[in-house]
Amino acid sequence: QVQVVESGGGSVQAGGSLRLSCTVTGFFGTDACMGWFRQYQGEGREGVGTIYSGGTPPYYASFVKGRFSITFDNAKNTLFLQMNDLKPEDSANYYCAAERGFCRSSGGNWIDWRNFSNWGQGTQVTVSS
Repeated sequence: QVQVVESGGGSVQAGGSLRLSCTVTGFFGTDACMGWFRQYQGEGREGVGTIYSGGTPPYYASFVKGRFSITFDNAKNTLFLQMNDLKPEDSANYYCAAERGFCRSSGGNWIDWRNFSNWGQGTQVTVSS
């Protein structure tokens, strides 16, 4: 059974940085799409970015604007989300997701939560001004 576990969340002041990790077990190799999503309280999940484990460049949501970076360590089967210059509006519960195969587009959207079936429990990020 595939297990997805996020970690690295916490509280930080505006302008600070956090590095989130996502470890996947029971799901290995270089043929998987990995994604980061975030959810505000009482809202739906918003895509942050996706990356193919085979090494293709990530897809990023427009709001990232160069502040975030997604990488995948094939040796450790671990996905990372490096977040810099954090803003209060970045405060949310961040989720990691995984799906076998190439990343897929849904009407031009490469960061669609509906394309993923394996999810972590989330890690909370709180940014104070």
